[in-house]
Amino acid sequence: MATGIEWHSVDDLTWEPGWVEVPGDEQRRRIRQICEQPEWILDTAYGKWLDVPLERAQLIVALDYSRWFSLQRLLRRTITRLFDRREICNGNRESLRGFFSRDAIIVWHFKSFKRKRRRIRQWRDDPAAPRVIRLTSSRQAEKWLNALREGALDY
Repeated sequence: MATGIEWHSVDDLTWEPGWVEVPGDEQRRRIRQICEQPEWILDTAYGKWLDVPLERAQLIVALDYSRWFSLQRLLRRTITRLFDRREICNGNRESLRGFFSRDAIIVWHFKSFKRKRRRIRQWRDDPAAPRVIRLTSSRQAEKWLNALREGALDY
């Protein structure tokens, strides 16, 4: 871990076994409990409770990759998980049924991409928002992480 700060997978907090979604009020409670800690890292933030981490966040590291690069990585990761049966969260795994469903992660990508990109840019341009580090390529992200690991950055 590059920072030594506890990292939390949002999927683990929002999905129960069998891909049962945690009710929204319980998601908010879980996220609030994490965000009450002095230091924390979330790997994403869902719109249902985005206000909770934003109230306390000091830094947002935003992966703002191109749509096609992001989609290519998502497809590769999803297809790999279909074959290797690797657990994603709480015992849940990718399935062909899920891959072709209306709620598939690929569908979600197309529905949410523009909104997320717009949100990143709004945060970056808002002086009242937490500091934003906007990374637009995997090379740039790797360079930033390496500098963080080497102590060359003050996050």
